[in-house]
Amino acid sequence: MTEEAPTSSAGMTEEVKELILKDVNLHCPTNNFSHHTSEISLTELFVRRGLAFTLTLTLSQPFKPKLYPLSMVAITGLVTSEEQGTISYFGIPDSLIRSPSAKAVWKAALEEEKSSPEKGVLVLNITPPANAPIGSYVLTGKYREEDMLLAMPVVFFNPWCPDDTVYLSDEKERQEYVMSEQGIIYGGSGNYISDRTWDFGQFEDDMARICIKLLDVNPKHAENPADDVCSRSDPVYVSRVISAMINSEGDHGVVMGRWGGPFTAGYKPTHWTGSHAILKRWYDYGCQPVRYGQCWVFAGVMCSVMRLLGIPCRVVTNYESAHDTNKNLIIDVYYADYGVAGKKSPDSVWNYHLWVEGWMKRPDLEEGDKYDGWQVLDPTPQEKSNGVYCCGPASVKAIRSGNIDLKYDIPFIFAEVNADCVDWLVKADGSKIKLFSDTKRIGQNISTKSVGLRKRMNITDTYKHREGSDKERDVFKYALTRDLTIDKEEGDSGVETENDTGAENQTGGAGEETEGNGAVIDTSGGAGEETEGNGAVIDTSGGAGEETEGNGAVIDTSGGAGEGVPEVTPPSDVSMRFEELSEPMNGKDVSMKLLLHSKSTSSRLLSINISVQAMGYNGSSAGNIQSKVKEETMQPGTELSVPILVPFSAYHKLMVECDSMKVTAMVNDKYKPEQVYLAENDIVLMDPPFTFTVSSTTRLQQETSGVLIFKNPVDETLTGCTLTLSGSGIFKKEEDCRLPDLEPKQQVRINIFFYPYKTGKKTITAVFDCSTFRDIQTTCKIEVKE
Repeated sequence: MTEEAPTSSAGMTEEVKELILKDVNLHCPTNNFSHHTSEISLTELFVRRGLAFTLTLTLSQPFKPKLYPLSMVAITGLVTSEEQGTISYFGIPDSLIRSPSAKAVWKAALEEEKSSPEKGVLVLNITPPANAPIGSYVLTGKYREEDMLLAMPVVFFNPWCPDDTVYLSDEKERQEYVMSEQGIIYGGSGNYISDRTWDFGQFEDDMARICIKLLDVNPKHAENPADDVCSRSDPVYVSRVISAMINSEGDHGVVMGRWGGPFTAGYKPTHWTGSHAILKRWYDYGCQPVRYGQCWVFAGVMCSVMRLLGIPCRVVTNYESAHDTNKNLIIDVYYADYGVAGKKSPDSVWNYHLWVEGWMKRPDLEEGDKYDGWQVLDPTPQEKSNGVYCCGPASVKAIRSGNIDLKYDIPFIFAEVNADCVDWLVKADGSKIKLFSDTKRIGQNISTKSVGLRKRMNITDTYKHREGSDKERDVFKYALTRDLTIDKEEGDSGVETENDTGAENQTGGAGEETEGNGAVIDTSGGAGEETEGNGAVIDTSGGAGEETEGNGAVIDTSGGAGEGVPEVTPPSDVSMRFEELSEPMNGKDVSMKLLLHSKSTSSRLLSINISVQAMGYNGSSAGNIQSKVKEETMQPGTELSVPILVPFSAYHKLMVECDSMKVTAMVNDKYKPEQVYLAENDIVLMDPPFTFTVSSTTRLQQETSGVLIFKNPVDETLTGCTLTLSGSGIFKKEEDCRLPDLEPKQQVRINIFFYPYKTGKKTITAVFDCSTFRDIQTTCKIEVKE
């Protein structure tokens, strides 16, 4: 049977109308390369605002713009308006009537040299404005009454564009803070600065989709989707949303925090070596939080999201980081008279704490560029900000000048880096005696990775003036008292002066050492030098543990806890310091000595109480490893040496889940019991050796092998052994495998095989975990060739 052609109601045969739009070429490889997004995809269109991208339209008829203009519409979000910049009307020629208050207007231009209008071939250069909201767009066109879908681009911030509020002028810094997928995160303690490789992996599969999803499920979007999408034009707003969404408190956030075991139904925070596995797990499991993270995990994941979206970002570590809960810029630390912290304090001092810095302009704070540049953002859920667990963005320049009344959360961050610390002795009757007031302890060795180098850069002086300087004290008093007379005296808000050679306009440099108060790379061969393997390096440039006159405290009973700005305790006649006899390594006994020196002219009988505690990195004690009391006589003009031995058998069970040991020495004069001296030292254990080598040339999509070697260093069997491998461009996901138990002193050699799927310099990370040693990490750097 022959089918009849469809007819009209008048019985006439309808013509099948030929579509005008025959083809759209998105030029994804070319566009994405010029927009620095080719690492994300070569088949989908990812562009940056403020920069044109090219589309080629092929029409079935000649293009006659004077008779029939091509109109286009760019839409983001479901509730749109020109006034909010979420819908833009434009065209060729651009003769459309727009709202007089339209924001974020897109533009299109016909590239005449490459176009053939008479043949219907149009090469269009389309430019999203530099203030466009970021996110997923639908780009449509209309020609001679025919509607056509042209493209569905994703638009990101553009640090290459001078008109974008995230513009960063230095190309080396853009490569480091936007494009680099590998980085270093610093931990340990101020005396033992250790580093771990972190794989940001921001250009791995699905990362763009995941990051857009993260924005779409944030509570602000659910409350008011129109305002939320409109506000995505502002990196201040976007970064604050990300800060809230990385933690799982009160929303559909990515990571659930836990600061002590057990870590059931999840992974110990030290398991993670990169962001992609965490974000992919969150996305694949319906935006359910991934268990578990601590500050370096929150910071690493946030840095990945920021870089993917185009906001320059770096991870920062603050050693001796204060958590000032009562917001008086004073951290009270209590010790019982036997040397162990015996009273809970609402305040705490963390061995270290990590956050991120994002680079952006801050027109919301003041006209001009005074507070532009690096902004602190902290996704770790510590305190609520406007009812939400997020923190920042807070201008680093504002922190340095003590302007704590500016947005956002500057008082909390100022205290983290510059609070004063007061040590108290709690007597048996509950009374408190002030031991020592330390204005220099908080905020040490603030560190980030150098640009283009695997070296640590010390950026402490971008956060505060030199410790001990008059300026540093003036800023502290200004922040504490908000004495506005300082403004008038200095001619500025805060206490900056025109002669200040500090951190103005410092972006962290390309790793070069700078004079004055700018960011300085530690090139002393101490904690800042590059180290192979997993060992921590002792920072010999000062800080806790070095001998200081007056660190042994004299009793001071004036004033209550946290009253005003405490006066520094006068120097004592006894000085104390710890000296290590060998590098502290997990699996071996820790050996050191306490050295005491007296200026007294007579001998003294001393009661010496030495305690060793297992500590979490956040300053919480997990238990007492050992305590010993002994009496020694100190002769005048001589040095008294007290040996300290902490056997592996004594510490290993507690240290399986802990980050450091705190060794505390409380010394009393037997005949003058009112004289009490205190010294303490934080010890971070080095991991046992774990090596990873790839000897052959590594080529794209070709099998490559590597060898991992680990030897059990202790006289007990290691059970529950596992190996985890990861690395962007090498493994699509984490590869886990179980290993047999390791007998005492047994060595295991593991051969691995992999197929790289991206070219360039890559890092493979291996993590060995067992019952005694948790998450020992090693890395191997390779270059994948075509």
